[in-house]
Amino acid sequence: MTLSRRGLVAAALATPALAHAQGAAWRPDRQITMIVAYAAGGGTDTAARTIARFMEKDLGQPVVVLNRPGAGGEIGFSELARARPDGYTIGFINTPSIVTVPIERQARFKLDDFALIANIVDDPGGIWVLKDSPIPDFQGLLAAARARPGTIGYGTTGIGSDDHLAMLAIERATGTRFLHIPFAGSAQVKQNLLSRAIPVAVMNMAEGIAEWRQDVMRPLVQMGVTRWEPAAEVPTLKEQGIDVVEGSMRGMAAPAGMAPEVMARLALSVRRTVDDPDFQTLATQQNLPLRFLGPEAYRAELLGLRDRYQALWAQHPWKE
Repeated sequence: MTLSRRGLVAAALATPALAHAQGAAWRPDRQITMIVAYAAGGGTDTAARTIARFMEKDLGQPVVVLNRPGAGGEIGFSELARARPDGYTIGFINTPSIVTVPIERQARFKLDDFALIANIVDDPGGIWVLKDSPIPDFQGLLAAARARPGTIGYGTTGIGSDDHLAMLAIERATGTRFLHIPFAGSAQVKQNLLSRAIPVAVMNMAEGIAEWRQDVMRPLVQMGVTRWEPAAEVPTLKEQGIDVVEGSMRGMAAPAGMAPEVMARLALSVRRTVDDPDFQTLATQQNLPLRFLGPEAYRAELLGLRDRYQALWAQHPWKE
């Protein structure tokens, strides 16, 4: 019986023994580069650097993070898509940008350009203000937007990001209008909020929780299906009567066309990383909401998201 390449990968991950046998067929003999399509210091970058350290230990070679921010992730994603599919260039990819950028413009990559290794993090969105902001809560934010349409600026990680799409959905649901200010990454969004250059930051919950605990920022609302446990006192949009769920899945990918044994070894390394108790301790300390998906489940999830955003684009294009 002949298995497809995807079938070989799935089989390699089906049992530890077979995964080990497939993984043993490829051993990296030099440095691996991990491309991150967002700026240093943000939530994606922090997670990537933590994961890189554990993959180094498992693979026996350095895993070096290379930041390629800009254009809502397109610069970094395009570089990853064009790399040689030899296992020595991997990267972090984020939703929704990995599926929305090719929908909204003639991008230099598409989802099929990637071998999807595993999803690792699923971080709900959030709306943040400074501790001393005159905006008391989410309903107060809506009231301010109605009083001054199109003047209240909010920072996001780019056009078509989960942050941006969430705010567009909120505008449609509530009849409000805000002023979008895109940045290259969440670190810049946070910096501009803290310096009072913008009054509102739309970032994933894990990206602002440290400043919340330091009592300099506070969340108005979160965007998960249910309340994320470390922010259990923060209401969801659904609880506010707005049927919007948004966030960012973050996972590992490589250029399409990798040999099955290379794909299997990298997927096994990510699986071992997520299962490592030391990594889980660090993930808890960094407030990373973990959600592991293997290659097949990850692809199915992204294909479903792509269909959802294509339908949304047909109804309400978000390009600015």
